[in-house]
Amino acid sequence: MERIYSVEQVNTYIRTMFTQDFMLRRISVSGEVSNLKYHTSGHIYFSLKDLSGVISCVMFAGSRRGLGFLMKNGQKVVVTGSVEVYERDGRYQLYAKKISLEGAGALYERFLALKEELEEMGMFSQQYKQPIPAYARTLGVVTAPTGAAVQDIRNIALRRNPFLQIVLYPALVQGEGAKESIVKGIETLDAMGLDVIIVGRGGGSIEDLWAFNEEEVARAIFNCTTPVISAVGHETDVTIADFAADLRAPTPSAAAELAVADVRGLLEQLALSRRRMEHALAVKTEAARNRAEQCRMRLSYVSPESRIREKRQLLADMERRLHEKMTDRTREYRHRFQLLAERMRGLSPLEKLSQGYSYIRDEQGRTVTNTDQTQVGSILNIRVTNGSILARVEEIREEKN
Repeated sequence: MERIYSVEQVNTYIRTMFTQDFMLRRISVSGEVSNLKYHTSGHIYFSLKDLSGVISCVMFAGSRRGLGFLMKNGQKVVVTGSVEVYERDGRYQLYAKKISLEGAGALYERFLALKEELEEMGMFSQQYKQPIPAYARTLGVVTAPTGAAVQDIRNIALRRNPFLQIVLYPALVQGEGAKESIVKGIETLDAMGLDVIIVGRGGGSIEDLWAFNEEEVARAIFNCTTPVISAVGHETDVTIADFAADLRAPTPSAAAELAVADVRGLLEQLALSRRRMEHALAVKTEAARNRAEQCRMRLSYVSPESRIREKRQLLADMERRLHEKMTDRTREYRHRFQLLAERMRGLSPLEKLSQGYSYIRDEQGRTVTNTDQTQVGSILNIRVTNGSILARVEEIREEKN
């Protein structure tokens, strides 16, 4: 009777056969990337295809450390890994451990080997990195004299700081003699004592960028006393120069922004600082003026001049009060005098004379007020209102009360 197997048994058997095949345990397959998907978990799912077939592939997140470029659909790559059966779906796929661009595999291997060697020597150590000046006045650029890279650097740098001095060293950036030209440019600009140097070029293939992966270029950057910014290719391109430089910029345009401070922002900050300083100065000046005024007032209370002025005022007040009292007293005495004058007027002989009375004196000038003070025949002087009368006494009559 024919034996019947389950799906699981068949898939397990096939998986075992794949596992026992030594060639499938480590195999390199070339093809074109398609159906590429970067999963949120970090895994990469894609397919390799050529003119006759397609094979499913996966690179787990733990294996992505060796992937030195961003994968894209349509790329020609070489995938190294193992072919195994996924039992649940009953299909086989290539589990990638290493992926390199086709035609650049040897160069990429050289890149990794040199990177590891220079890293072990400490050339990429952070302790040797120089800080980029906050406000560069002179900028050196080592790149091709034509192309978008130099124009981007120039436009952005001068827009951020119109007073910046840019020194360009026209270097070969690819092909024969490129590494020597780049090294010469770095050494020449370094000797000029500039503030910062940008070394780079626009994007390209790994072959186009290879001059920046040469050991001579890396050592020239490392030995440069001027801070160096590496700006090679696009954001996804990584070169040995990027690791050796003091700072890596993803693009030449970004390098210009990192190297050159925005003067407009600086001027705005200075203007703001000036306004704050003027305000603070005005506040302090006003406070000092108030303190000076307080001190002046305090001094005015204790100064001799103030004392003299105070005494003068006191004397003036006393003089005024004395004058007022004298005036009042004089007015009072004048009034009293008038009252007394009126009283005396009533007793005045002249006043009596004007009322019909007379005043009599004898020849000796004595006042005669009684009949006993004269005798018949005596001459008397009778004083009346408008003059005097001389009379002789003819008869004396006494009247009894």
